[in-house]
Order: sequence, then structure tokens, then C-alpha cells
Amino acid sequence: MTIRVVEWSTGYLGRMAVEGIDARPELELVGVFVSDPAKVGRDAGRLAGMGRDLGVAATDDAAALLALDPDVVVYTAETETRFMEAIEDFQRFLRAGVDVVASGPVLLQFPHGTIPEEMIAALDAAGREGGATLHVNGIDPGFANDVLPLVMTSLSRRIDHIRVGEIADYSVYHQGETMRRLFGFGQPMDTLPPLLRPGMLAAGWGSVVRQLAAALDVTLDEPLVERHERLPAVRDLSLLACEVPEGTQAALRFEVVGQVDGEDRIVLEHVTRTADDQAPDWPRPDHGDGCYRVEISGEPAMRIEFGHHAEHGDHNESGMRVTAMRLVNSVEAVVAAAPGLVYAKDLPMITGRGLMSR
Repeated sequence: MTIRVVEWSTGYLGRMAVEGIDARPELELVGVFVSDPAKVGRDAGRLAGMGRDLGVAATDDAAALLALDPDVVVYTAETETRFMEAIEDFQRFLRAGVDVVASGPVLLQFPHGTIPEEMIAALDAAGREGGATLHVNGIDPGFANDVLPLVMTSLSRRIDHIRVGEIADYSVYHQGETMRRLFGFGQPMDTLPPLLRPGMLAAGWGSVVRQLAAALDVTLDEPLVERHERLPAVRDLSLLACEVPEGTQAALRFEVVGQVDGEDRIVLEHVTRTADDQAPDWPRPDHGDGCYRVEISGEPAMRIEFGHHAEHGDHNESGMRVTAMRLVNSVEAVVAAAPGLVYAKDLPMITGRGLMSR
């Protein structure tokens, strides 16, 4: 069965999604939404940098795209600063009977305990009304800290503690607004960035901790515990996204912790550097310049590192690639799922079927 797909945005992630949709044998790209007037009318293949036409012209007319009767929207538009607008988009698609696979808002990966239950119920109701499904995922939050650790737990006899996390060099991360304003890189050490205000870390990554707990039938203490540590730059740094003067924030380590009876049981950790010589006592990848790490204490004890690197780029580019492909490769399973919200823990195994190179 051919699945008719609309790609929503042609930013960095959206361009990779267009390529991915074109590569999947069961998917047919029928429309592309753009918000930039300069992109309207341009062919999707050219916008995606594929060097060829796909025969699909981009448009900023949302109603016209829904009139194409797509089966699913792959939604890669920016959502962290337009949360309610994204929710409204999702409800409109779902009521129209169109499934949605989205990269954000990330807390919708498993929103219970993070946003009001009535908001979750409204999204679920929109899906049931239209007979459509919403799935939000990616790589982190996403596959690296929900699917991967849950697959590993299938090997366990006893689970004492789970730690999942990212260890990365963000010097080549290109999102200036995120790096400087949200994370606080390059900002004075006496200025607390928005990400580290009470409740913000749990809002961003608590969905990971709570989804793992729900999948393992564990009841966590509330609220989740947040911890962080910051280090200043010892010299001026020039990053891809921003400047980091000496003495301003240059490295960040944080945890979002799910406890049971006051004891750490499920921990989401991020270790972020902007130069290789920073924070020598913080965790480092066993190989390469960044990784996702899963550690499970119990019987047996298990640990795995997952790394990636682009064929023609760095780990930042490949990070976007794996995010886009996790969404695109999930489309068939989401289309087959029951209406309403569906989470990573509930989907069947998703593979790269049909993608082996010839």
C-alpha cells in the first residue's frame, strides 16, 4: 500500500525528511508546506538539496495540502517556541483524518505528568474523532533514550538502575538561539539560563524518564529531581552558533532523575562541552566526539554506546539525519496504529526495510 505523505517544513531537518520520504518505497510525497514566501512554488527536491526535481511544488497554503487527502503529515517545523501553534496544527490534522509523525514538541513523546491531562485528552480526542494517530519522537529525546534502553531491558532478569544520556561536543551545533538563549552558552555565569530554571529540565526531558517508568511498570516519586553543573570557558571560544568569551558558560551537565522511595532509579543525563579539553572529570565517549550511552545496573549489568557520523559531514549533521529518519521510518507503523496518541513504547519494531543500498 502506498502512503501519501505531506512534509511540513523544509528547514535543516525537513530537507532530510524529504530525502527520506523519497527513499522509502512505500511512501509517496504529495505535498510540502513552507513558511518562507521565497520557497513557495519551488520543487521539493531542489529545496532538499537533492539536485533533481521530485515534481512536488512547495506551498504555504495549508488548506490546499489537506485537500490533497494525505494519509500522514511528517511535521518537522520548529515547535519549542510555538508550542500552542503546533498543538493547534496537530488537532486540525487529526480531525481531518490525517496521521501525524512529528519531531516536537518533545514533551509530547510521553506528556503524562508534564502537561495538563485535559490537554492530552484533547489531542487524543481529536485523533479519535478523525480516526487518526499522533506520534512524536526523534533521537534525543527519542530513540536513543526510549527505544534503545527498552530493547536492552528485554535481556534483563533484574533491573536496579537505568542511566541514559548524551555526551557531546556542541561546538558545531548550529542552533544559535538554542545554544545562547536557552542553554546559556556564552552568557555570564551569574545568569541562570531558562533551561535551568526550576521545572524546565523536567519539562524538556521528563518525558524520557516517565516513558521508561511506564514501560517498566514503575511508579516514580513526584516531582522528578533536577540537577545541574556549569563550567566557565578558560579562553575565548568561537563556536558555529555563538561566541563564548572567557569566563562565560562553556560546559553544562544536567540530570533529570526518577526516584522510587527517594532512591535514583531512572536517570536522564546530558554532558555538553564546547571544547574537547573542558571538564576532564565529566563522562567522555569511549570512541569519537560524541555518543548516546545506556547503562543498566542489575542482573546482568549492561552498557552500550551509540554513535553516528554523517557520510559528508559531522555528528551534528548525522544527528539531524537520524532524527529525520526515525520519523520517516516510523510512518508505516503510525499509520497502522490505533487512533489517538501513540508512544514509542507501544509501537512495533521499526526497521529500515527497503533501504539497503543496491
